[in-house]
Amino acid sequence: MKNLRTHVLAFFICIVATVNAQTTKKIDVAKSKVEWLGKKISGEHNGTIQIKSGALVFKLDKLVGGTFTMDMTSIKVNDLEGDLKKILEGHLKSEDFFDVSNYPTALLVFKKVTQKANNITTVTADLTIKGKTNPIIFDVKTNKDTATTILVVNREKYGINYSGNFMNSLGDKVIHEDFDLEVVLKF
Repeated sequence: MKNLRTHVLAFFICIVATVNAQTTKKIDVAKSKVEWLGKKISGEHNGTIQIKSGALVFKLDKLVGGTFTMDMTSIKVNDLEGDLKKILEGHLKSEDFFDVSNYPTALLVFKKVTQKANNITTVTADLTIKGKTNPIIFDVKTNKDTATTILVVNREKYGINYSGNFMNSLGDKVIHEDFDLEVVLKF
């Protein structure tokens, strides 16, 4: 009888441990990507930023947490070539925009995750760019080994204000306030 109780107790402990178990899945930085889109009055530009590191946390195949770091020094422009490409990449890395010499990374840390649908979660996270941290809310879709989302980022909240030499602050007015980050995380 004592042996049966021991087995039943062990069985229930295994079930509770399985229900409460969390799995941390490291992000495959070589297969993951961030594509950015910035708009201005006269058009738009797009490009990429590399993921430096990160992980997602799951409980019973449901996303419950995560964090990832973007390598801001890796900013690339995809819609231009030659000198124009080099100029815009240099400009985005300068103090006018992301100031990558002083802030080489940007960080996203999940703070609250709420199930919205079967494989869609609503995430409230802290996004840190240029040393400034602000909350951001977005939906994440997970499918097997992939998580996808689009972050809409208000650049002004992070001190990304183009001053340039173009009639004082007029240069900042031709660039839209928000830019998009389309994120694909492979794990």
